[in-house]
Amino acid sequence: MVLSRRTFSAIAGTAALGLALGGSTGVYAAATAPTGPAPGPPAPDGRPHTVGFDQYSLLIDGKRVVLWSGEVHPFRLPSPSLWRDVLQKMRAHGYNAVSIYVSWNYHSPAPGSYDFTGVRDLDLFLRIAAETGLYVILRPGPYINAEVDAGGFPGWLTATEGTARTSDPTYLSYVDEWLTAVDRIAARHLFTRGDGTIVLYQVENEYADHVTSPLGRDYMAHLYAKVRADGIDVPLFHNDKGRNGHWAPGTFDTGGETGRWLYGFDGYPSPSAPPPDWGYFGVGGVKGGSTASPRTPGFVPEFGGGWFDPWGGAEFDGKGYAESRRTRDAAYERRFYLTNLANGIKLHNVYMTFGGTSWGWLPAPIVYTSYDYGAALDEARQPTAKLVPMHQLGHLLQSVPELAKLDRADDVTIDEAGGEGGADLGIKGIEGIKAYHLVNPDTKAHFHVLRNDTSDDRRVSLHLDSETSVTVPVPGLDARLIATGIALGRRRLRYSSAQPMLWLTAGRQDIAVFTGRPGDPTETLLECASKPKVTVLEGTARYAYTDGALRVDAEPGAAARVLVEGGGATAPLLLLFADDEASARLWRYDTPSGSVLVRGPALLRTATVRGTTVHLAGDTVKDADLEVWAPRGVSDVVWNRRTVRTRATASGSLRAVRRLPGAPKVTLPALTGWRRQAENPESAADFDDSAWRTADRTSSYSTTPVPTGGPVLFSDDYGFHYGDVWYRGRFEGGSVADTVSFSYVTGTQGLLMAWLDGKPLGTHRMPVPDKKTVRKGTWSATATFPVEVRETTDAGPHVLAVLVRRMQHDEDGKANDSHKAGRGLSSVTFNGASPEVSWRIQGEAAPDPVRGPLNNGGLYGERNGWHLPGFADGRWPAADFPRSERRQGVTWYRTGFRLTVDPEVDASIGLTLTDDDPARAYRVQIFLNGWNMGQYINDVGPQHTFVLPNGVLNTRGPNTLALAVLSDGTTSSGPGKVELTLLGRAAGGVPVTLVDSPGRRN
Repeated sequence: MVLSRRTFSAIAGTAALGLALGGSTGVYAAATAPTGPAPGPPAPDGRPHTVGFDQYSLLIDGKRVVLWSGEVHPFRLPSPSLWRDVLQKMRAHGYNAVSIYVSWNYHSPAPGSYDFTGVRDLDLFLRIAAETGLYVILRPGPYINAEVDAGGFPGWLTATEGTARTSDPTYLSYVDEWLTAVDRIAARHLFTRGDGTIVLYQVENEYADHVTSPLGRDYMAHLYAKVRADGIDVPLFHNDKGRNGHWAPGTFDTGGETGRWLYGFDGYPSPSAPPPDWGYFGVGGVKGGSTASPRTPGFVPEFGGGWFDPWGGAEFDGKGYAESRRTRDAAYERRFYLTNLANGIKLHNVYMTFGGTSWGWLPAPIVYTSYDYGAALDEARQPTAKLVPMHQLGHLLQSVPELAKLDRADDVTIDEAGGEGGADLGIKGIEGIKAYHLVNPDTKAHFHVLRNDTSDDRRVSLHLDSETSVTVPVPGLDARLIATGIALGRRRLRYSSAQPMLWLTAGRQDIAVFTGRPGDPTETLLECASKPKVTVLEGTARYAYTDGALRVDAEPGAAARVLVEGGGATAPLLLLFADDEASARLWRYDTPSGSVLVRGPALLRTATVRGTTVHLAGDTVKDADLEVWAPRGVSDVVWNRRTVRTRATASGSLRAVRRLPGAPKVTLPALTGWRRQAENPESAADFDDSAWRTADRTSSYSTTPVPTGGPVLFSDDYGFHYGDVWYRGRFEGGSVADTVSFSYVTGTQGLLMAWLDGKPLGTHRMPVPDKKTVRKGTWSATATFPVEVRETTDAGPHVLAVLVRRMQHDEDGKANDSHKAGRGLSSVTFNGASPEVSWRIQGEAAPDPVRGPLNNGGLYGERNGWHLPGFADGRWPAADFPRSERRQGVTWYRTGFRLTVDPEVDASIGLTLTDDDPARAYRVQIFLNGWNMGQYINDVGPQHTFVLPNGVLNTRGPNTLALAVLSDGTTSSGPGKVELTLLGRAAGGVPVTLVDSPGRRN
């Protein structure tokens, strides 16, 4: 039901009163706060906390926090053990938050039924995030978009009364059920209560329609009141689709609450255009991004960390996600993300940081199985070069509290290095260079972002004041951040032409890290009351002391370090100058005993200090150094439960005497011993379909019109929502018909196959999308096939059998119920005759209790368990690849294989399908141990390799692989070559439990 204003106020007011009287829980921080150290990593510590904000930043317990977040979708990684792997990698690389969608369809197979067990265990994911030390931005919809089936709406909602994403009472009744189920879990993980680390909660997503209508305003008010009534007391927000000022504070009824709603907006700017200014330096007003809400901090709930690719690969010219990663590379991240920071955006979420896999029937019709997205962590959980700027910037934001509170400062003077004087060009900069200048109003620390929008490397002379300038190299299509006046522990930086990355205190000294390109000279000036003692410990550096400052000139590299002692400071300062490669092997971890800095391995997962020993866990790929700066009193190092012999260094560290070993070789077996079985008995004239549902409905809630005279043939109206659907129609006569036409509706790349009296009539396929139609999620067509006279001369009865691969439901991005577009047959007509056809329909069986409703469709083999490991295929004939037969229909192939991966090795493994003839028309549904891991379309592409996540894949035992091959009969039906592929390996990893075998370790 729609809540009245009085009811809304009662619910929200009661919730607010309960929060106010309940101790510290839900009490918000002061309206503003001075610059100071950020709070430590979050944890479920059982103590109440406050979460608030002002115009600058989020405020946690009254302390400023820049939220540096990455998007991860648990439903796109169906192995809960690996959630910890991804989250630990994020924290290690500088993220302090994770943003997650919760997809309604993933948890709800039927109205009133909600499953949060197994791979759908939201409670477990939130516990792991808290244990990892990450804040959580929770985004449960009800609509999420996210390139998933129906934008996250469950299949059953497509066949219900009511207009979605409005205040329609029927729709709201279902929404309330969903939010009750989600919020019951979320309420147990709120940071305000000390039970978890949720600090922000999103209401709806990219809701750009009905903004001025009561349908929309009442809807948003209802969601707000419902979430508050469920006990969610952290700040709420909406993600504006673009920059329109939609749903900014004050635009809808929040029941009298103020100061608890954030404006957020998303953006996916083209990498071929200069980064946009969506804040301090932009156009301003409601279209200016963060300026639409000047009293809340700049917040981007989604900023493009990549982009999705459609069937056929039109977005990246068939090159797939490798091209997405190339066009939105590490330099892109520095240019665009530093521009965001300069514009006051202090809540920054990168979509995606780990894209994962849209396995089963999860993907929206516009995308194929892989959702790699060109993300910083690829689909196989492997780090990419895109993690380097995230690593550097994330650690910087956590180490330099001055960055949390910035105002726009006076325009600066810049010129080409070596030029004659500078022109006061402000933020316009010199040609191709844009300069941003910001200042912290409390400490007067200054920050400059220099952005090069040309492809040529440039050297810029930045005038810090009338007497001081510094030369900064800015590579082509890249950006650099320059800081002046920030604290480096017990010393202060006057300026540096290198970009700061972090500082910390370890043992008896402070450590500061600066980054730059190899070979680029840097100059760094430290404030010193008197002449200090300077020791160049490694690498090459020059130094001099004049006028109360120590100048250090050094080139970033793998081993450039300078120790500064005395000079008026109470502790030494170790300066490390690292290039990108070296900086990505520096790992900070804050423990209750103090900070730890580790250099060398491919990943540091955790660090724990117990007495005199620091226990480290992490990964190596190749042999690696291990060097540790630890709190006072630590004399011993344990790496992955093994004691490491170390020696003390002049840098104040403990360095391993021997290098850590890399990952051993992983050998994958060939896939042999295949067995084959043709199916689709449903196409035979004498097939018994008496148990199928009768298609006799005369009306539908679909947005696709039902043809006059009906009946309704859309599969959703009969409870079949995912995968393939079969129809069988009986009729008498038809002797004068020469063609039969099938009108049908599917998602992208759907197809229809038809038989008459057991004889193939043919196959029709929807066209491959081009660059103009990549966003088109619903396709309709009419397939017309000739009818041979000998099949229709007698009176009958005759049987039409039709298989439709529906693909998936469209998303509802424009809030017009497009997710309710029909799927399956629409009508069947004969040319020259009009026999009366009675129809029966069959789709997927009851949802798999382990794998969920999105795992299976309606193929005969799926309904009879041919995809499952325990199925007895011993009587199937042997088979080999490549195949050369031609037939219209479905053929299954099964084999088993055993893996023997070392238990201390994390091996990422994929399945690769290739064919010497890319024109052969067939598609393959891939089942690993019963799990539907995706769909391969040989003549469409572009995906050939499918990630097999550990946990679904048994890396130390037997596995069953089943392939359901759907071929149209026009070409030989494949597949060609099928083989396992090693996508990455590391010594280390996390313990993995097999997802369908509780308690068993992989």
